[in-house]
Amino acid sequence: MTTHAGQLTKTAPASAVNRARPSLGSRIASGLGGGVVRVLLVLVGLFWLVPTIGLLLSSLRSPEDMSGSGWWKVFTAPSQLTLDNYQRLLENSDITNSLLNTVLITVPATLLVVVIGSLAGYAFAWMEFPGRDWWFLGVVGLLVVPVQVALIPIAELFGKIGVFGSVTGVVLFHVGYGLPFAVFLLRNFFAEIPRELLEAARLDGAGELRLFTRVVMPLGGPAIASLGIFQFLWVWNDMLVALVFSDSGSQPITVALQTQVRQFGNNIDVLAPGAFISMVIPLAVFFAFQRQFVSGVMAGAVK
Repeated sequence: MTTHAGQLTKTAPASAVNRARPSLGSRIASGLGGGVVRVLLVLVGLFWLVPTIGLLLSSLRSPEDMSGSGWWKVFTAPSQLTLDNYQRLLENSDITNSLLNTVLITVPATLLVVVIGSLAGYAFAWMEFPGRDWWFLGVVGLLVVPVQVALIPIAELFGKIGVFGSVTGVVLFHVGYGLPFAVFLLRNFFAEIPRELLEAARLDGAGELRLFTRVVMPLGGPAIASLGIFQFLWVWNDMLVALVFSDSGSQPITVALQTQVRQFGNNIDVLAPGAFISMVIPLAVFFAFQRQFVSGVMAGAVK
């Protein structure tokens, strides 16, 4: 504190000025750190995509080229690329029918789990009925049951009711096994909705169905989208359940590719494009809904 010309002035401490103004070295280190992180993330992303890129390039090469050299050879000999393998794939009725079966299994299994799980999650979160908490504990307990334990008993049950070996049987198993996780996830998310918001809607005359469709569903959109992505990827990539519950007329693409390998072994001209199509569709679905997926994950983390 100093005086000058009869006036009292204050001077800030030098240490405070130094703390408020970062040094040049720290600013350079911060800039380099951000750049290094970005470069590292790009490298990790490219490394993660290498198998997909390799499979794509392999599917565009002839069997002779694939047996003679690796897929990276196309960068020096791009004339090897051809669409003949995909033409053969479309002419293979086993693969095309199995791809259709995969769609017929995955879409209903995903929609049913999302719809039923949303309704049950809302009921467990905001509706009063006898034994609600005990029923929810039972649902949570089903999460720890391994899928292998249920295969034989459910297969016997499906055989008695006549759905074993059909698309319906595969869909029913995926729905039944996916519902506990769906109910658990959505119930916890719906329970975080402010009670005042629901009470205001009830005062405006909204019934339970309107409250669910007009208030809860829009607010739970990110969580529902995340659940849909999880369920879609799990059902599409599943082979164990389909291997047990499907037959030659209802098998999905995963079982069909495995059968092709066992029967022919070296028909890589059909297996490579079939495997790429089986891989790229889930990737496309994930990237198309990645914003909703991230929103759902972040919303759950904040809550």
